[in-house]
Amino acid sequence: MSRGDVMNKVWLGTLLLIASAVAYSTAGFFTRLIAVDAWTLLFWRGLFGGVFLAGIVVFQQRGRLWPAIRAMGWEGVLVALCSALATVCFLNAMRLTAVADVMVIDAAIPFVTAAMAWVILGERESWWTLGATIAAFAGMTIMAGPAVASGHFLGDLLAFAMAVLMALVIVLIRRKRGVNMVPAVCASALLCALIVWPFASPLQVNAEEFGLLALFGVSQFGMGLLLLALGTPLVSATRGALLGVLQTPLATLWVWLAFAEQPAVVTLLGGAIVLAAVVADMMHPRTDAAVSSPALARES
Repeated sequence: MSRGDVMNKVWLGTLLLIASAVAYSTAGFFTRLIAVDAWTLLFWRGLFGGVFLAGIVVFQQRGRLWPAIRAMGWEGVLVALCSALATVCFLNAMRLTAVADVMVIDAAIPFVTAAMAWVILGERESWWTLGATIAAFAGMTIMAGPAVASGHFLGDLLAFAMAVLMALVIVLIRRKRGVNMVPAVCASALLCALIVWPFASPLQVNAEEFGLLALFGVSQFGMGLLLLALGTPLVSATRGALLGVLQTPLATLWVWLAFAEQPAVVTLLGGAIVLAAVVADMMHPRTDAAVSSPALARES
């Protein structure tokens, strides 16, 4: 594969993952619009997102569904399990600790991903991207700093578990970069709905809420997972995780624009640092870590 082809794939993957972060960032917007409890929200989000992705998978494969599922191997099973469990850990972390704690721990995902990618894939990240990751983490810390809580060990532990699980999802999708992993993320969405079902009240929603829940599940969760599965194989694992951090400052922006919730100055400053770090990494000339990873290079 020529350098030009590699660069084109890197840019495509980058754009797909930015679009994924944009989709995920609308969560705060939808949760303010839909007045149902968290478990019911997660149930319908997972179900609608999973059904949307199932439609994509059936359309993509058209008679080759079982071979596509088998091709994912044990990595596909782990991606589905880890992604679903990460969502459950995230929900409970938000209930047991401060949102600021979760934000800061979430910003550590690129570091965890870099370590996993090095051990599992032999993928050594460039110093430039590692520097951008450190800058993004600093920006998230500034955003959350004034509200960081103490004494919430269990909640922080669950947030860290979420970070580890999501890092593993990114690395495993990257490991199987020649295989369509959309069926795996489809299974994760449906599994998430199944896990929260006993705690939810899915029939206690009106017609307007049902429509908003469908839009939430498809546009935020389903599209977010779809774009993540398509974009992750095309960029280094650490860069993929770094791009995912964009969803936090973007979430603040959407809520500000839609509901006039004025963010604090430190939130704006931290968000600007995160955006600057991601843009700087995107603009830096590179062929991506794919060509520096012996294991991945042999697959291409």
